Amino acid sequence: MRKNHIAAALLCALVAAPALAQKAAEGPWLVRARAVHLDSRNGDSTGLGLTVNNKWLPEVDISYFFTPNLAAELILTVPQKHTVYAGGTSIGSLKHLPPTLTVQYHFTGLGMAKPYVGAGLNYTRFSSVNLPAGVSIDKNSFGAAVQVGVDIPVGNGMLLNLDVKKAYIRTDVSAGGAVVGNFKVDPLLFGVGLGWRF
Repeated sequence: MRKNHIAAALLCALVAAPALAQKAAEGPWLVRARAVHLDSRNGDSTGLGLTVNNKWLPEVDISYFFTPNLAAELILTVPQKHTVYAGGTSIGSLKHLPPTLTVQYHFTGLGMAKPYVGAGLNYTRFSSVNLPAGVSIDKNSFGAAVQVGVDIPVGNGMLLNLDVKKAYIRTDVSAGGAVVGNFKVDPLLFGVGLGWRF
């Protein structure tokens, strides 16, 4: 009888172990590291044909899952330097720091791939602005951000991540102290990276 009890206990443990392991792998935190290509969708109303260059940049984000479907993600990078052009001619440079907070809905029950959509707020701080004398920009930008992506489990709590974001970044341009128009960067951001769920 005692052997039967021990065998039953071992069987329960073996059955429960995979479920417990899966539960542990599905903790509330998810940290990702991405390489992101910033594709600037330049536009301005100054008549100067202002643009900034496209570039690759590093990105780290931290997500917290309130439920299996609902999460919040804080997207971070370091200040990024861009060359500023007017009509294709370099006229200076600037740096921008664009932390973004989104609320995401993660789709479940679709097999291995876990797609998601998100929307939120981007805040961009412009710094180290080096433009022709008398020309300046508003150093703060607030705008919407939207995203779509997918996480693909690759084992040991690690995920392959593909992500596309659109951020609305714009600033007023002034010359001689008077606003002459606004400049829109409004980048499309293509990201690929790895995530760790714990």
